[in-house]
Amino acid sequence: MTSDQIRESYLSFFAERGHLRIPSASLVPSEHDPSALLTVAGMHPLKPYFLGQETPPARRLTNCQKVFRAVDIDHVGNSARHLTFFEMLGNFSFGDYFKREAIEFAWQLSREVFGFSAEQIWVTVFEGDDALGLGPDEEAIARWQEVGVPFERIVQCPRSENFWQAGPTGPCGPCSELYIDRGLSSGSADDLPGQENERFLEYWNLVFMQYDQHSDADGGSILTPLPANNIDTGLGLNRLAAILQDKSSVFETDQFWPLIELGEELSGTSYGESFAGDRSLRILADHARAMTFLVADGVVPSNEDRGYVLRRVMRRAIQQGRSLELAPGFLTRYAALVRELMGAIYPELGEQWPAIEKWLSAEEESFGRTLAQGLATLRLHIEQARDAGSSKVAAAEVFRLHDTYGFPYEMTTELLAEEGLSIEGDFEQLMDAQRARSRAGAASDRTGTGSADEGSDGGGGRAAASSFAAESGFQTRFTGYETERQRTTVGAVARSDGRYLVKLAESPFYAAGGGQIADAGTIECESGDCRARVRDVFRVGDDQALAVTVETGELRAGEPVLAQVDHAARHATECNHTATHLLQAALRERLGSHVRQAGSYVGPDKLRFDFSNSHGLSEQELMDVEDRVNEWIARNDPVRPVITTLEEAKRLGAMALFGEKYGDVVRMVEVGDGEHSRELCGGTHVRSTAEIGPFRILSETSSAANVRRIEAITGPEAVKLLREHDRLLTQMAATLRTRPELAPEKLRARERERRELQKTQTSDRRGAAVTIDLQSLLAGAANVDGVPVLATSVQAPDAGALLQLVDHLKGKLGDAAIVLGTAPEGRVHLVVSLAPSLVQRGIKAPAVVKTAAKIVGGGGGGRDTLAQAGGRDPAKLEQALEAAENEIISALEE
Repeated sequence: MTSDQIRESYLSFFAERGHLRIPSASLVPSEHDPSALLTVAGMHPLKPYFLGQETPPARRLTNCQKVFRAVDIDHVGNSARHLTFFEMLGNFSFGDYFKREAIEFAWQLSREVFGFSAEQIWVTVFEGDDALGLGPDEEAIARWQEVGVPFERIVQCPRSENFWQAGPTGPCGPCSELYIDRGLSSGSADDLPGQENERFLEYWNLVFMQYDQHSDADGGSILTPLPANNIDTGLGLNRLAAILQDKSSVFETDQFWPLIELGEELSGTSYGESFAGDRSLRILADHARAMTFLVADGVVPSNEDRGYVLRRVMRRAIQQGRSLELAPGFLTRYAALVRELMGAIYPELGEQWPAIEKWLSAEEESFGRTLAQGLATLRLHIEQARDAGSSKVAAAEVFRLHDTYGFPYEMTTELLAEEGLSIEGDFEQLMDAQRARSRAGAASDRTGTGSADEGSDGGGGRAAASSFAAESGFQTRFTGYETERQRTTVGAVARSDGRYLVKLAESPFYAAGGGQIADAGTIECESGDCRARVRDVFRVGDDQALAVTVETGELRAGEPVLAQVDHAARHATECNHTATHLLQAALRERLGSHVRQAGSYVGPDKLRFDFSNSHGLSEQELMDVEDRVNEWIARNDPVRPVITTLEEAKRLGAMALFGEKYGDVVRMVEVGDGEHSRELCGGTHVRSTAEIGPFRILSETSSAANVRRIEAITGPEAVKLLREHDRLLTQMAATLRTRPELAPEKLRARERERRELQKTQTSDRRGAAVTIDLQSLLAGAANVDGVPVLATSVQAPDAGALLQLVDHLKGKLGDAAIVLGTAPEGRVHLVVSLAPSLVQRGIKAPAVVKTAAKIVGGGGGGRDTLAQAGGRDPAKLEQALEAAENEIISALEE
């Protein structure tokens, strides 16, 4: 059976037995599961159903889920079966069937569809665990015996093998695994399932989801029953393909072999000739699939969180490709083949191809530039260690490789291990120190940037609200799309942390989600004897709970009330939310379809939009984007929410928030005819674009590597800003004694006069005046990743004059890198000045000045921020300055 046939056979089998087929969720978990960076199991997207927080679309589901497990990155290539990205087939029951039916289904599918003989199949079950207070899974043992598995082929295994949990907390339960016995030719008579051997190969795991796991005060585990007994199974498609296709490795199956052959073609290496060659070809095949699917699901390479996982996979693949001497551009060659092999099943590979091609090409090019130099540096450390008779390389050197060349720590560890070496010292301590410096430097930038999805009091309030909602016994009906005033009834009340939690039968209040903050407002008793102010609205699956402050009287369950949203705040938020949709459309139109939302904040005060892009926007690009949004606003296009199927929304090209979980029926917001803006969105919006008023971009900055951030305002806030700017312009014109429209030219004229006056004078040894134009020097500074870099020669009489000039320039350039040189009377003088923030990034002035001094035949030194040197060869001064500048730029670009 091919992989496609296995997938279809599995899904059809369960669909015929009452299971609803659902599509794979994204590799990026939705907001309800902050415990995982990426989807690591087939059940992850379904956790709200297992916890009873949301109602599943059916009580029986089946799917083929995309999965990524970062913990296996280091194993890929070294074994025949480890993968980072793979497909997990699953069947799920939510309070419907349990162990008997799950075991019967697995036995029937294994025997009748996949063709395994009864004698080939062994199973494992949970042997019990005293710490959990559980004994052996006697029910599972009995059910397996009922279908025909003899007791001697039922192996009891410990918690580490047969108790499933996605993390330290959450849904969990005992499991039962199915193994294929490959015979004595693959092992010995003493081998058993659950052990490390090649005779027994696991292919299916049946999880009997019975418990919700919590941690107690002592760090132990507490199990509480879930609202219903559930079934969660996972069958690795690629591993089963290896069994059914009679291959010794997953890399020889039909999904992988074309990628192995591509590697052979590009490298001239034959699979099976050597372990090193096979390892490289396997890593490239697996990582090509992983990076292609990650980018298709909205992940971009960065130095944080899931972006770091992607970057690590990409750089590991690049390093292996370079070791095989593949020609540049090989990552996109691999990705194109992945799309060809799997695009029919996963259309996002085609839909997101421009983004895939862009990010893979950019990372290969950028990392490729520094890979050779970094490898050369690592080789030097290895040789130095061996010369010294040591088996270790200092952690400080490994950190420098990471900080200077972008070498992932794991890659360096892996390369050292290949040479029989390890790391001496605490790398993580060095990383923690750098993170602390970064946090201190960016503290002001982070102020006010918390997620609108978290609620104002963070996880504690959310947890309390979730428990409260679950215990209330009913679900609030949200009416906020239709009205801002709702006559309703208080359904439940609880006191938590000095505040009240309230559930209404019907609620007009929007719960924080999708970047939009929660509504504010009031709840008043119809009798007039009580009033409460709504401070926060927590989203609990499909439900909600209100955090309120009681101002007068007392709220009681059963009380008839009037719930009223703060209209001014709601409308301002709606203006900003619809403008955010228009902003994304304008960015994609101007920059390209690779632009995707990477986070947002939508409130009454402003909008903030994070999006994937590798560089900052130019002044012209920002102007074009702002003009385009205002053009669409002026057209007064209608804004329509449409309830439709997910399939139809995708057919119409609707944008989706990556990582969000959507059902078969979705809410799509389209502007005008939807030509430029269609998005899946649960937020509130204006009725037509003209309601937004003027749109004004406040700033465009970096949010993270390959992620940019735009902040903007609309409506009254934008009008207020424009009026303030007009007032300031009028004041400036009055000061300059001219009309407002002439003020810019008048100011430029004054600036020219100031430049003429702002010239510093020094003198040579004979006392003759030497004039240096500071403005010309400043204009010659380059901008590298936001850092001014100036490296130039000047007419100065000696080193003292250079130091004096450096002081003048530092006051103008700020946190800059400055390299000045002069060569009076046949003697070279050099000065290097680095801002402290650059030193923290690993650049040291003595190292830079020595690079330059070596070229002019001299030497020098100094402290980290300021160093001097001399030399005897004035003819090579410009070459020395260029070398110093290149060293600084290379360090900054990493």
